[in-house]
Amino acid sequence: MAGNDRVGAWTSSMRADASGLDLSADLGPADPAAYTARKDIPEPMPTDRHGPARIIAMANQKGGVGKTTSAINLGAALAEYGRKVLLVDFDPQGAASVGLGVNPHNLDLSIYNLLMQDDVTVEDALIKTDVAGLHLLPANIDLSAAEIQLVNEVAREMALSRVLRHARKDYDYILIDCQPSLGLLAINALTVAHGVLIPLECEFFSLRGVALLLDTIDKVRERLNFDLELEGILATMYDSRTTHCRQVLQRVVEAFGDKVYQTVITKTVKFPESTVAGSPITSLDPASSGARNYRQLAREVIAAQAAR
Repeated sequence: MAGNDRVGAWTSSMRADASGLDLSADLGPADPAAYTARKDIPEPMPTDRHGPARIIAMANQKGGVGKTTSAINLGAALAEYGRKVLLVDFDPQGAASVGLGVNPHNLDLSIYNLLMQDDVTVEDALIKTDVAGLHLLPANIDLSAAEIQLVNEVAREMALSRVLRHARKDYDYILIDCQPSLGLLAINALTVAHGVLIPLECEFFSLRGVALLLDTIDKVRERLNFDLELEGILATMYDSRTTHCRQVLQRVVEAFGDKVYQTVITKTVKFPESTVAGSPITSLDPASSGARNYRQLAREVIAAQAAR
């Protein structure tokens, strides 16, 4: 319990830092190299053993910050390193499903059926993607009804925990792509997760919601999931040519320290192209800067897990 108290105190401090970030001061020139690849992260060792999975919720209530892109490409990069990954599309828009080439309108079964029907199993709804080792639990607009239907259910915050209970043994990582809100679906994701990865666009308005998200994480840890922790903050859509991006990133690093991933996801036109192609950037353009960024992020995630 003492460890949880320390984490809670740390989160409270970070929440205060997030709400009080001041970008008005002149920071002077910022060196983008100071925030990217601060040290080499070694290639992970191959593994013959899999599971139990670490469950990571990819969450940010602000949309358009690269959350789904990060979920897809981190999952693909982890799979490239021999890890078995289950990507749970937990957004009624079905963006992660579309990004992996699945038409959400043509689904017979989805994560909605798993939540609402006891006779549907993960294996029934599972889709094997074109990336070896990366599986998908798809979603479509039906999922929006689950938020309403779960309200009157007993242990409504635990519905996703029930769904993933047996699947955890088969994977090394389960990534949950949350919808951009802090409703009941997001609470379900935070309740089952071990950690929360927050993609944060390098833009001032993206900072404003971080304090609210950290407050929600704190409440979920206190009431529903005592082991929940902040996995890390991932700077996305970074453009080193703009002073604003450099200043925002500098402030984030000052506020959150080593909870900010060394990896920075740089802005590139390849990401929209990969979405249209229904393929991760690691497959569509393996040599691109975006693919390299997500491989480095995967190495960080694996290294952090090994250090636990």
